[in-house]
Amino acid sequence: MSNEQLLALLPFMVLAGASIVVILMIAARLSHTAIQVAGFLMLCFTVLAMGYVRDILPQEILPLFIIDGFAALYTGVIIFSVGVVGLLSYIYFEEREENPKEYYILLFLATLGAAVLTISRHFVSLFLGLEILSVSLYALIAYLRNRNNAIESGLKYLILAALTSAFLLLGMALFYMETGSMEFNAIGQKLAGSDPGVLFKLGLALMVVAIGFKLALVPFHLWAADVYQGAPAPVTAFIATASKVGVFAVLMRFSLAVNLQQSEFLLNVFSGIAIASMILGNILALRQQNIKRLLAYSSIAHLGYLIVAFLPGTREGIEASVFYLFAYAITILSAFGIVTILSTRMKDAEDLSVYRGLFWRKPLLAAVLAVSLFSLAGIPLTAGFFAKFIVLLTGANYNLWLPVIVLVLTSVIGLYYYLRIISTLFASAPAAEPRHKPLHPFFHFVTYATLFVLMVMICVLGVFPGPAIEGIRQFLMIR
Repeated sequence: MSNEQLLALLPFMVLAGASIVVILMIAARLSHTAIQVAGFLMLCFTVLAMGYVRDILPQEILPLFIIDGFAALYTGVIIFSVGVVGLLSYIYFEEREENPKEYYILLFLATLGAAVLTISRHFVSLFLGLEILSVSLYALIAYLRNRNNAIESGLKYLILAALTSAFLLLGMALFYMETGSMEFNAIGQKLAGSDPGVLFKLGLALMVVAIGFKLALVPFHLWAADVYQGAPAPVTAFIATASKVGVFAVLMRFSLAVNLQQSEFLLNVFSGIAIASMILGNILALRQQNIKRLLAYSSIAHLGYLIVAFLPGTREGIEASVFYLFAYAITILSAFGIVTILSTRMKDAEDLSVYRGLFWRKPLLAAVLAVSLFSLAGIPLTAGFFAKFIVLLTGANYNLWLPVIVLVLTSVIGLYYYLRIISTLFASAPAAEPRHKPLHPFFHFVTYATLFVLMVMICVLGVFPGPAIEGIRQFLMIR
């Protein structure tokens, strides 16, 4: 391995080192605050390392990895999401009975798994990244072991994820039997100009099952609502953002390498999955009174919207998907940030009744939640609106009219349940509850400030998306 290749891996080595640093700090019996600060600094070092190695990209580390602008973009979204999740985790776990220190080991390992997926160009590295991510999530979901739903949710995810891993392994074996390789580009070259055999098609079907499960696409979505509800609020935010970004990145890279979108049959399959996810996700969210379950079904619909950008398999589709993922990440992090702050020691703030009259009690939190819901609904002047617009435009440019029409119609359905929550925020306030002084006023202030910044970002990206789009294009030129 050359010096430049080793240097290109620096951001991922820093990220891997974060878990080791946390382990050493726990062994030294340092405080939760010290671990939180050290973890945040390690994420900052990862970002700085990515900026430092940008000029030497792209670098291929054969046969497993490729580090290029594509990977840098998706990894950046992951690191940003985890930074916010880590901050939310401090105030959430500090007031609970579980020791929060080991939580950060699992969080950084899950982040490493998601980041490895963004640079994977081989099924072995894909499987390693996916398993590092999944095994960490098993424990993160069930971390609050005294909660009624935590162990149940962790077991459900464990059993279903193990089953889908078996599907993926069998699919990888079939790919190898058909092409004699597990490297994405080599598979694409073997298939170029020829009709894929039965083994390849069967292997692809098994891979779609595994990836569909991780992205919670219909019909592999049944775990989503239960896991979102049972997991701690910051972990739910991580599942909704960082884990899905990593999985979508490797799906996009594989599809581009083997030209999946050139097959009319496969294009119809993914179109059907997108349409089913958009329709069913929105319909299931309509009658939900639990905001975590509502956001779970909403995420199914939003991943359906994202697949519309995936369908063309072009640079425009990649640009649209990256912008959509970033806009979705800051929006969903804002929503789960409010859930985290309003959660009590015994229960998450998941019932819709908790938010009744929130504007009259805590106007800033109500404003942040309202803006995030407007963005999820795709209301103009928010990041969500422009993200949906460029996805819609990408689909229309490539004559994907049925998914585009379904996107528009289901977005209208989504307006109902988002506006229902917003109207609850401004309803007459219940009797005032006694205010409890926070145990850590500084971190509460930092969390409020972070949520305010996220709200501003949602608005700025909705009004001035040009710089973000241009930045995405510049990174995608590093190939």
